Amino acid sequence: MRLVAVSAGLSSPSSTRLLADRLAESVRDELAVRGSDVTAEVVELRALAGDIANHLVTGFPAPRLAAAIGAVTGADGLVVVTPVFTASYSGLFKSFFDVIDPNALAGKPVLAAATGGTARHSLVLEHAVRPLFAYLRAVVVPTAVYAASADWGAGGDEHTDGLTARIRRAGGELAALMADRPAQVDPADDVTALEQYLADLRFD
Repeated sequence: MRLVAVSAGLSSPSSTRLLADRLAESVRDELAVRGSDVTAEVVELRALAGDIANHLVTGFPAPRLAAAIGAVTGADGLVVVTPVFTASYSGLFKSFFDVIDPNALAGKPVLAAATGGTARHSLVLEHAVRPLFAYLRAVVVPTAVYAASADWGAGGDEHTDGLTARIRRAGGELAALMADRPAQVDPADDVTALEQYLADLRFD
């Protein structure tokens, strides 16, 4: 199984990348409990910013960007994390998903997350990020994870789970969807199967 985390953090290190790593770890742990092997990869959009901009105006992805797009579209599950910019996802985050074929994420399990300086922006996940992936016909898990600066190391209260508990719950939801999803078929296998089918139809 393949898990890909997309981080749109702009600094290095960044809280966005840290959240992506923790969510990916939670998904891996949950899948391990279920007896599933998973490989995890992180796509750092910061390193691809120039390639993304060039692709938007030329229509041709550079090799590094093409590899990142292939990793995302070929994954069995995605963790996507954006910093909050002007009460929405970042332009870099949106631009990356703009260069992906609109049909490529249909049915793919996605865990959506965001980081910001204050809890006031937490609804960005519901009014911006979730609708984006609903439009792409991805399957977004119920628990979206928002991490404000004050959430790191906090344990929550009687009304709200702490960040660690939310990460664990969201990771479990994505792992469940990935484990129940039918295995993806390599297009090359389809070609081989078709050739065999046609061969079987031939008569001597």
